[in-house]
Parts: sequence; C-alpha cells; structure tokens
Amino acid sequence: MFKILKKKVLSPDVFHFDIEAPRIAKKAEPGQFIILRVDEDGERVPLTIADFDREKGTITLIFQAIGASTRLLAALNEGDSILDLVGPLGKKTHIEPDMGTIVCIGGGNGAAPVHPIARGMKEAGNHVISIMGAKTKDILIFEDEMNAASDEVIVTTDDGSYGIKGFVTTALQQIIDRGTEIAEVIAIGPVVMMRSVAEATRSYNIPTVVSLNPIMVDGTGMCGGCRVQVGDDTKFACVDGPEFDAHKVDFNGLMARQRMYKEQEKDAVE
Repeated sequence: MFKILKKKVLSPDVFHFDIEAPRIAKKAEPGQFIILRVDEDGERVPLTIADFDREKGTITLIFQAIGASTRLLAALNEGDSILDLVGPLGKKTHIEPDMGTIVCIGGGNGAAPVHPIARGMKEAGNHVISIMGAKTKDILIFEDEMNAASDEVIVTTDDGSYGIKGFVTTALQQIIDRGTEIAEVIAIGPVVMMRSVAEATRSYNIPTVVSLNPIMVDGTGMCGGCRVQVGDDTKFACVDGPEFDAHKVDFNGLMARQRMYKEQEKDAVE
C-alpha cells in the first residue's frame, strides 16, 4: 500500500500528491513514469513522476481528474493509500554534462513532468531555459519549482493574462530569433502542442524530444497498447520511451489512437 502523505489542489481538477514509495524514489530518474491502480477494480493509469525525494522516500505525482479513474484517485485524501503503484518505468532522459543550452517546454500540466528533467539538466551544468504555457494565469502550475530548476523561465498564456500572450511556440520562436544556440528542445504536454513544437524546430534542425503518454495496459511492452510510429519503426512507449525524436513521431496516428476509447471513457464517467 502506498500512503498519500500530502494532497494539494493546484488548480481546478489538478492535484498534487506526495506518496510514500521509498523503493521507487530510490531508483527514479528524470523522464520516467509509474503505473497505478487505485483499487482492485481500477484501471492501470500511467503518470510521469513529477518529483522524487530519495531521503524522504517519496515521489510526487501531478494529475488532472478528467476520467473515471483519475476522479477516483482525486477523491483520496492524506492518510489514504493507493493499492498498486509500480515503477520507475520507461527509459530515463538522456542527460550529459555541458550539452549547452537546453529548452524545456511544459504545456499545461506538462510543466510538472518536465520539472525533474530541467533540474537534472541544470545540475549537469547545462544552461536551462524553460517555457511554461497555460490557457490562463489561474491554471498555471509549478512556476516556483521551474524557476528553481532553470536559469530562465518564460511563461505564456493564451489570453495574455500572464507573461507573453500566445503559445509556447511563440516564446520558442523568440528564443530562436534572438540567436540563442539551442542544443536540444524537450517538450511535454498535449499532443497538439508537442506536434507544434516539432514543426517549429524542424526547419532549424534543432534536436527535439517529446515525452509520450499513450494508452497503456501493462507497461512492460507485452500488450502493445502504447505502440507509436517513429519514423519507419513501431515503438512501444512504455519500454522504448517515453521520450522520442519529435521529428519522427507520427502525431496524427498517435492522436487517432488516443481517441479510440472516447465513448467507453464517457460511459465510465457517467
């Protein structure tokens, strides 16, 4: 059983959980994820690890209560426990010392999973510029954490209520236009956003990585539910990823697969 030590509401329907999981915290690395089940009848939900504390033996999960399972998870409180939690899963982010300037982009709730990556890149001696995007200021999350993990943070909002008015690609283009030599872009967020980032960097030949969170079942490469086309190869996000070369990902196919169970998801919520 994995006890919830801290619960915090970050914005409407977005929750922060600190969970007691010492074995996972000991092994977790930036970019990896876990899969959980709330109870014996629950589905398996993959969530990227937003933070980990090896000394305290805790991991941090950020999630939006949007479907039946995440709403069930959100109903838990401090002191309650999650039945199953397995991880860390997936490959860790490739981080090397002195790579150069790394641009970490978190769209919406993607700011949480990109946080340990930005921190790891900075600790390795890289110059980290982070871009955080949200529809409005009210739903922006993890700003303090990203400020601590980055050398520079740029915030964009769709409505201009905070930071730059526009999208994360608006800020990315400004960084490119000012002549910054970018070693790599790492983007996490909605699939549409990640696709836009990939297109924004393609003509400049800037290496770009995206973290994918497609439908998963077992998380060990057995079921094939999380398969995604990357160039000429079919990859499993759970074991080959979750990070892939953004310029090779078939985003149209990925989005089609994400929509496969919309009716069942709707029925489960109702």
